[in-house]
Amino acid sequence: MLLLGLSPAWSLSLESPAAREALLLGSGAGCCGWSLALCCAAAAYAAYYYLRTIAKKPQLVTGSESFCRFLQDHCPVVTETYYPTVWCWEGRVQTLIRPFITDRPYVQYRNELITAADGGQISLDWFDNHDSVPYPDSNSRPTILLLPGLTGTSKESYILHMIQQSKTLGYRCVVLNYRGIAGENLLTPRTYCAANTEDLETAVNYVHNLYSSAALMASGVSMGGHRRMFDKLFDMNLVMKAKTIREFDKQFTSVMFGYPTLEDYYADASPYRRLKRIGIPVLCLNSLDDVFSPDHAIPVAIAKQNPNVALILTSYGGHIGFLEGLWPRKCTYMDRVFKQFVQAVFEHGSKIFNL
Repeated sequence: MLLLGLSPAWSLSLESPAAREALLLGSGAGCCGWSLALCCAAAAYAAYYYLRTIAKKPQLVTGSESFCRFLQDHCPVVTETYYPTVWCWEGRVQTLIRPFITDRPYVQYRNELITAADGGQISLDWFDNHDSVPYPDSNSRPTILLLPGLTGTSKESYILHMIQQSKTLGYRCVVLNYRGIAGENLLTPRTYCAANTEDLETAVNYVHNLYSSAALMASGVSMGGHRRMFDKLFDMNLVMKAKTIREFDKQFTSVMFGYPTLEDYYADASPYRRLKRIGIPVLCLNSLDDVFSPDHAIPVAIAKQNPNVALILTSYGGHIGFLEGLWPRKCTYMDRVFKQFVQAVFEHGSKIFNL
């Protein structure tokens, strides 16, 4: 059958070993050709799927047309297509990889301890940015209060990147380290929770009074302890057996802050009850595939009712992931949103506050 269609001369020549080897090589080349074609087709389909399904412009949700125009004019990133890292675009993968793959820019902090009303200790890490060219006067240098996520401190990679972005703009940063997780001893049997803002209020007032002539804004990301302080109030053996966040909150967090039930704590911590009362412009970034804050939990309808609230919703990005580029060690999509928005507020504040 291999000789079908061949001339007699070729038929005779195939009897030689060299001819048979040449035919086999030709058959191998054909297989390689098919493999290459299949690989190219698969790559083309993957590229089509990525560009059609994964890479999308974010949704911009706000209750104010003027706020929307402000963001479009001064934060172009909100109108650009977000291209998640092609080999780890899925939310859970982005969430897991980000802490390990992104680099950690060096930041020299100045630590300061302040006392809360209950006698507790709050640790602030300052990046003063004394080399600021746009704002050489320390008294008027814009200040950004950075709030890490759950169990996070000033050493988190995303905080260091935010400080790096602020440094290039000439701003000063101060990081609020929550009680008991930044290496400082707890002086009272209390840490922090998502619904409690007393320590934040203390930090805001302190920073504002310290630099009363400087513009101040805050940026928070997402939402430890020393055990001997809690043994008197909690069954710590039971607390340490918790296998889920819900179990931990039930046995520890809700009890610490005096909530009758776990559901009462979660209801008080939910942004649903507070979103309508926000009186200053706020920009929120959330991916729809966030494993901790999924799309069904995002208060889109309420956000549309408040002209001071704007949501940027990306299709992908995970929880504090937002990786982009083939090797996403440097700037993320979140970093770009942060940089453009803080610059817009500090440099075009009169427009945003006249919405």
